[in-house]
Amino acid sequence: MAKPPSPQYINHGQYKNLTPIPCYRPIDLRDAADWSARIRKIENEDNFELTYKKRYAVTGGDIEAALIAANNDGFNAGNAKYEAQVEWGYQQQTLSVSRKKTAADSGKSGMDLPGTSNSRKMLIDNAPNKFDNWRPNKWGTDTLAVSRIFGPVLVRRSVGSWNEMPLYLEIWPLLNLQGTGIEYIVEASFKTKSHKTALIEQTNLTAYLQSKGWFLARGSLKPSLIMERY
Repeated sequence: MAKPPSPQYINHGQYKNLTPIPCYRPIDLRDAADWSARIRKIENEDNFELTYKKRYAVTGGDIEAALIAANNDGFNAGNAKYEAQVEWGYQQQTLSVSRKKTAADSGKSGMDLPGTSNSRKMLIDNAPNKFDNWRPNKWGTDTLAVSRIFGPVLVRRSVGSWNEMPLYLEIWPLLNLQGTGIEYIVEASFKTKSHKTALIEQTNLTAYLQSKGWFLARGSLKPSLIMERY
């Protein structure tokens, strides 16, 4: 039996009163079967970054069960093209398995993302076989052809440090639920390959931010927020 993937742990939470700098602009496409596809353009980089991501819910903190489910779906340690990560938020954990690709930019768009038809074509042309053949008859590309596009969202990012680890600060200006204005969602996150470090340092970082009055006791995956509001 193949060995399950070895995940990287990403701790993140939502905070306030932080001031990152402009960095990149993502856009999300969502479909059924817990797959998502995204186009992202990062400032000062030439190409678009395409990400095809499969998510597995972690129930009751049982990360091993999610890894076994991913392994049963063919995502294992021998498949180096896919990266496994545990997104460890304030209220929930999610295992994601991602495949990244790049697509050329014409050089004329700057930070602009392609329109609806070009976005679909770009994602369809670069779709990995695992995604396309998740269900019979080229399910992946057929789904992309009729998917709704959410966004774009301009995101600002800066990098600091937390206990000798890079700390990533992102600010997401999203439409509010009423669609009448902008709500700023600020997220701080760090990455580690150690489950123990993820658990300890999330507790420490949360306590520090609470002591500063910056912590917002709420958790939600950003793609879900984008789908709710766009």
